[in-house]
Amino acid sequence: MSQQVHMDEKWFYMTRTTERYYIILEEDVQYRACQSKRFKTKVMFMCAVSRPVYGDNGEMIFDGKIGIFPFLEEIPAVRNSRNRPAGTLETKPTNSITEEVIKGCLIHYTIPAIKAKWPQKASKDIFIQQDNTRHLIKDNEPEFRAAANSDGFNIHLVFQPPKNPDLNINDLGFFSALQTLQHEKAATTVLELVKNVKDAFVELQQKKLNFNFLTLQIIMVEIMLTKGYNNFTIPHMRKRVLERLGTLPKDLIVDEIIVRECL
Repeated sequence: MSQQVHMDEKWFYMTRTTERYYIILEEDVQYRACQSKRFKTKVMFMCAVSRPVYGDNGEMIFDGKIGIFPFLEEIPAVRNSRNRPAGTLETKPTNSITEEVIKGCLIHYTIPAIKAKWPQKASKDIFIQQDNTRHLIKDNEPEFRAAANSDGFNIHLVFQPPKNPDLNINDLGFFSALQTLQHEKAATTVLELVKNVKDAFVELQQKKLNFNFLTLQIIMVEIMLTKGYNNFTIPHMRKRVLERLGTLPKDLIVDEIIVRECL
């Protein structure tokens, strides 16, 4: 797992449909307005994370957070308004996420971020796990291979098992943790939304990312116990308690009998 990078895309919305506020008696309720709750302003992000790396004394060497990259484009305004004249470049979300858009994000942002942040002593044979949507590129794409095999790195694209979102760290809990932090700050523009998401990515504690990878191992064991099905309940490991006691395992031990039965 120390050689894996989990990558996935997600829409982040400017606001929730319903919000809860705590106000004092003399305070006015803030007015919230939107043209339609079905078409809230949203931006898609590409998120890439890996497992945090710790030294022998418990010091953090690598926090596992590769980067989170928004899909934006600059579009000139068509008409005049009181806010800006026609022709002014405006930052808008990219609503059509095609194969070319994904390839550009991988080559120009994700791979350079991996090379810049990857631990020096770690293996440079890296596997980027992505889901099975149609607009994602394959491992043998020429431009991707040229970028992935440079600077001493050997990066490959692999697909997660189909219909198993729990096997991707982002879907398993990382995105929900990001959203919780993101919605603590209000946003009124696309740029503010992007800033809030990036701030949440930086502020999220790396130990929660390590917890997610332990949960992933628990899920893998449960999949083996159910012979490949997903009709299981994720058992609670009490990771925070084990961390306080200093007994949190780095990896889970799998019974050899379970592995042989699955094979």
